[in-house]
Amino acid sequence: MERAPRGELRIPGVLNVCIALSVYAAAAWLLWFASHTESLWQMAAAAVAFSYVNNTVFSLLHESVHGIFHPRRAVNDFFGMVGAAFFPTGFLFQRVCHFGHHRRNRTDDEMFDCYTPKKSRFQAWFHLYCLLTGWFWSSAPLGCAIYLLTGPFFSRPLFKEGIARFYGLEPMVADLARAPAWRMRGELLFTIAFQSGLVLSLDLTLTGWLACYIAFALNWCSLQYTDHAYTRRDIREGASNLQVNPLVQWIFLNYHHHLAHHRDPTVPWIHLPKFVDFSQPRPSFLRIYARLWLGPRHTSEPPPSAPDGRLEGQLLSR
Repeated sequence: MERAPRGELRIPGVLNVCIALSVYAAAAWLLWFASHTESLWQMAAAAVAFSYVNNTVFSLLHESVHGIFHPRRAVNDFFGMVGAAFFPTGFLFQRVCHFGHHRRNRTDDEMFDCYTPKKSRFQAWFHLYCLLTGWFWSSAPLGCAIYLLTGPFFSRPLFKEGIARFYGLEPMVADLARAPAWRMRGELLFTIAFQSGLVLSLDLTLTGWLACYIAFALNWCSLQYTDHAYTRRDIREGASNLQVNPLVQWIFLNYHHHLAHHRDPTVPWIHLPKFVDFSQPRPSFLRIYARLWLGPRHTSEPPPSAPDGRLEGQLLSR
């Protein structure tokens, strides 16, 4: 499809701030409710609701990562830090990991639905089910804790080529090891202070907090490779514009229009439908997600070539 005129792609900064403040308040209230209700059913309902609200928070974090949450950089990055704290992760930590995803999409380092002769079948199954069962979410807060507590160990071969390689995170860890350590640690300390503030001010219980974040982990992970699975091995084109319930589409702020996003990461979420050809069939989110549970398949399709300079420039300029 042809691009819409750039003048029509204004960043909806005021709208994003209003949505962000609303979902921050909703997420905090759901954490409080899950921690103070005596009914397991009510706790479960609050956890499910939180799993969707916090995905809206993540979608706005994703906008901040790409510098398109707000036209003012200070506002963009502040809300990025708060959104990252709700995940919980660090803002720069998330940016480094996500830009790495754009550079490595559908390469041997980042392909969970298939495996090549270079990768063992056990590793392929292990990595996919770590993703589907929510472990992939937990790798973010755990990775942040390891980075903050162990310092130089993060870049040592024992961690990069041992633990990180086993879990399929070696390229990501290598990227993080090159990031500005002082800023990374400062943002991680902010996240710790933010989460501690939520726990203390709202008198959160461990059970309520875990119920909400386990539900969020499962919901968040359900999308994190469904929007790439079974697509061509191409860094830019290896994604799908998924068919999903319209309400869920809006809760996730058009995140399911993922092919449109990968083709141009500078397009704000509200404009992504302009780049989706709705006359063409789109894969069903539920069908692809269910298919992933059957396990990875073997592929002999060659890996994609390196991303072009325009994509690199878009990412590195943010």
